[in-house]
Amino acid sequence: MTDGLLAQWRETVVRCGADDPGSAAGAELLARWGEPHRKYHTVEHLRAVLSHVDTLAAHAQNADAVRLGAWFHDAVYVPGQPGNEEDSARLAETVLPRLGAGIRLTDEVARLVRLTAAHDPAPGDANGGVLCDADLAVLGGGPGAYLAYVAAVREEYAFVPDELFRPGRAAILQQLLGLPALFHTPLGRERWAEAARRNIEAELASYAS
Repeated sequence: MTDGLLAQWRETVVRCGADDPGSAAGAELLARWGEPHRKYHTVEHLRAVLSHVDTLAAHAQNADAVRLGAWFHDAVYVPGQPGNEEDSARLAETVLPRLGAGIRLTDEVARLVRLTAAHDPAPGDANGGVLCDADLAVLGGGPGAYLAYVAAVREEYAFVPDELFRPGRAAILQQLLGLPALFHTPLGRERWAEAARRNIEAELASYAS
């Protein structure tokens, strides 16, 4: 099931002028994505984000750097723990040079990973816009897909009681609605922006009831 992902990983790394013989680093990343405490931030989320990056690739300055950013963006993930994105970026800064990646590529991948903490890339940040749009594309899914996403997030935070989860989740949703833009690429805005706003507002309304 993950062989295809590993092949994609190595192809991306090689195109970037590095290599992962035997795909050991890729397998290590997939093991992280497959940790049992994950219910939404899983291998399937990684697969979906990579697919969305492919869809949006024409809008990126360096689509392969964005793909590597997708691989690392939730590689370190503990629900409720601050600093997951920073730890994931530092992991990229450790792993990529070991594979022969240059400093410019490594710095760009780490920068992109850090952007996913707030999903608010600067205007003109083509790579950042593509990764953030790919990561948030789930917000613009159909009603059933969105409800499944919300259920998976809630399961990931099963250790948090409802009286704490609901206001915390609502604050995150309000933060998303308060961004200058939810999506940054023309295709992302066309495909997901309207449905995402509708889905978020409906979820918020469910917490107010």
